[in-house]
Amino acid sequence: MASNTFRIGGDLAVGRLGFGAMRLPTEPGPARETSVAVARRAVELGVTLVDTAHLYGGGANEELLAEALHPYAEGLLVTTKVGVARTGPGGEWKLDARPGILRDQVENALTRLRVERLELLQLHRIDPETPLADQLGTLRELQDEGKVGRLGLSEISVEELGLARELIDVVSVQNRYSLLDREHEPVLAACEAAGIAFLPWRPVAVAVPGAAAEIDAVAAELGATAAQVALAWLLGHSPVVLPIPGTARMAHLEENVAARDLRLTRDQRDRLDTLAIPGRSPEERD
Repeated sequence: MASNTFRIGGDLAVGRLGFGAMRLPTEPGPARETSVAVARRAVELGVTLVDTAHLYGGGANEELLAEALHPYAEGLLVTTKVGVARTGPGGEWKLDARPGILRDQVENALTRLRVERLELLQLHRIDPETPLADQLGTLRELQDEGKVGRLGLSEISVEELGLARELIDVVSVQNRYSLLDREHEPVLAACEAAGIAFLPWRPVAVAVPGAAAEIDAVAAELGATAAQVALAWLLGHSPVVLPIPGTARMAHLEENVAARDLRLTRDQRDRLDTLAIPGRSPEERD
């Protein structure tokens, strides 16, 4: 049976089912109050990995999590991402991992999250306009300075992972991946071979015709929901997978967390395995 925990970088132990905070509203008012309650409930339910990013509200999501969760419970990891900034035409968001931008976003994240060190920092995207050595070299410098503990990447290819590992110790990869969207199966395989944590974002994909019926059938057999089946499949698919489903609704949060205890039979897993072709997204299938 797969373990319910994973040690990121070999030493940072977290529960394998995390929480993605991207969907939490941050504007003042009742919606923000609900966001705070949802984040706190996630931790009450035993979630120890919470994912955010500078991109989510320009740091507003980081501030929200600090309001909700600081002082942080022992063993709780709040990880953030940098490398997207409002430096495009007219102040639009764009990939921007120039050294000065990365340093500024890290310093702001430390302040917003009220910590002295980011235990896990991920590069949100590789910036094609900045030399990779400059991007990762800056993150490595921040690590050497003690402001960052461990480094990860997001939305990368196998080739990019290999190049990055020549420059830094990559301990996590955050790519889009789900039961019905396995475009990045080769990246997952590379992570598993290297013992690198793989954090699927959008882990519960919208079902496509045909696939939905099979997922619903398995869910009915288990007395579960389709979303729970999708998360349980992920947890059993590879020991390095750490899904980070996100929601702003308490009921959905509790439903997602309950998927930790759902066990698929071999037959059910075999049926689900056939629903997507590795290396191709559902939209690309005939």
